Amino acid sequence: MDLKQSEVTEAKSSIEEPPELELKDLPSHLEYAYLEENDKLPVIIAKGLKDDEKEALLKVLKSHKRAIAWKITDIKGIDPRFCTHKILMEDGVHNHNSKSQDGLNPKFTRPWVSPVHCVPKKGGITVVANEENELILTRLVTGWRVCIDYRKLNEATRKDHFPLPFMDQMLETD
Repeated sequence: MDLKQSEVTEAKSSIEEPPELELKDLPSHLEYAYLEENDKLPVIIAKGLKDDEKEALLKVLKSHKRAIAWKITDIKGIDPRFCTHKILMEDGVHNHNSKSQDGLNPKFTRPWVSPVHCVPKKGGITVVANEENELILTRLVTGWRVCIDYRKLNEATRKDHFPLPFMDQMLETD
């Protein structure tokens, strides 16, 4: 698409027409709070906040709610067609937008599920004695890292060698 020929479409902001959002389950230390009545304009906050901290945070968020994007058209100055990425599937790979029996979008689930693994962060190495008093090297675990295996998704995806506009195209636009 030619950057100069793009048409700006005027969509109502989420403040004027709050979208119906599918909220996911949150970890136990987080909770949803809402900036509008009737559970509209959700934000995620820490569950452990004191009442006065929560009230102060929500007051600031409500006063600046136009700075939050609940949908892509809330981001002003950027045509959504330039910042939305489409995953193009190889021929023969089942690709449709309808929901499967379990309610999941099959485009991002079967048959190319991307497994999530929690792996230990590499820390230092220390020497510890085992049950037989033998000294063995042991790697210290200093934390955990989440890794996602995208190999199956990458196999099913048609390669797009130029997913972003060229820099000179971006600089030449008015």
